[in-house]
Amino acid sequence: MMNGNAIVSYAPLEVRGVTKLFGDFRAVDDVSFSLPAGSIYGFLGPNGAGKTTTIRMILEIIKPTSGSITVLGESSALKVRQRIGYLPEEKGLYKKMKCWAIIAYFATLKGLSKKAARQRAYELLERYGLKDFANSPTEALSKGMGQKVQVLASIAHDPEFVILDEPFSGLDPVNQQVMEDIIRDMAKRGRTVLFSTHVMQHAERLCDRILLLAKGRKIFDGTIGEAKQTIPRRVRIETEDDIAALRELSDVVAVRQLETTNSVLSPTTAAHWELELRDHADPQAILQTCFARGIRLRSFNQSEPTLHEVFMRLVGSEAKEAAFR
Repeated sequence: MMNGNAIVSYAPLEVRGVTKLFGDFRAVDDVSFSLPAGSIYGFLGPNGAGKTTTIRMILEIIKPTSGSITVLGESSALKVRQRIGYLPEEKGLYKKMKCWAIIAYFATLKGLSKKAARQRAYELLERYGLKDFANSPTEALSKGMGQKVQVLASIAHDPEFVILDEPFSGLDPVNQQVMEDIIRDMAKRGRTVLFSTHVMQHAERLCDRILLLAKGRKIFDGTIGEAKQTIPRRVRIETEDDIAALRELSDVVAVRQLETTNSVLSPTTAAHWELELRDHADPQAILQTCFARGIRLRSFNQSEPTLHEVFMRLVGSEAKEAAFR
C-alpha cells in the first residue's frame, strides 16, 4: 500500500474480536476481519445484521464494548481521518449550496486548499456526468443525483481508505451503474473500498472479498469464489426419459425433481431435475452419461450458484428480512 512515496505494509483495517452491546442487546458479537490493501470489500447482511454499527465503531463514532480496531496502522480512526472517506447511511446535503461548492467544502475540511478543492470538484462532476449541474443548488437535484454528489464529496480529498454505507440505496439502475464505476475507479488507483449492502448483485459484480453478517455474528469471510463453493455443485436437466442411470453415478450425491410453472401453458411430459454433485466432480460426466445411456435432454445447465443463493443458504431464515433487488 502507498502513502505518499513510502510503502507501508499494514492492512488498511484490522478488526479483532469486536463486540458491541446496547444494554442487553448484542448488536455485534465477536467479529474479526481484515482488509487487504487496494481491495473492494463487501460488507453484507440483512437489515439489522450489525453492518452500520460495525462501520461506526471503525470510524470511532461509537466505541466497541470489547475488542480492538486498527485503521491505516493507527489505533484510532480519528488520528487518520484526513486519509479516510466516508458516506454515511443517513444521507443529506445542504440544500442551498451549489453542487461544486458542497464538494469543494468537504474537500477543504480534509485539507485541500480552496483553489485545489474547487478544481477537484469540477473534475469529479465532469467525470461522473454532473458537469451541467455544477452550479445548481442541491435541492434541485433528483435523489439519485444528490446521492452521487454526496459520494463525490466524500472522496474529493482522494482518500486512501473509503467506507460507503449502503451507497446503492434508493438509486435507479443508471445511477447504480455510475456508483459501481466510482468504486471501480478508486480500486484501480490503489484505494481500499469497504461498502455495505444487502443487495447481492452489486457485491457479486464488484467485490474481491465479502464479509457476511447475520444477527451481529460473522457467517462468512472470503472471496466470491469461496462463497460459492459453500453450496454443493449442481446440474439441472430437463428430460422425458428415466434418469435411473444418473442416480447410480458415484459423483451424484442427491437427485430431486423441480417444480415447474409452465406446464399449463406448455404441456410436456418432460421433468426438470436437479443433481447435487460431490466436490470436484465434473458436471460434463453427467452429460456424457446421458449420451451414453440414451437419455435425451431438452436442457442441461451447470451454472454456478449466485451470491443471492449463497446468502440464502448461509443465513437461512434471517435472509427473509433482506430486501433483495
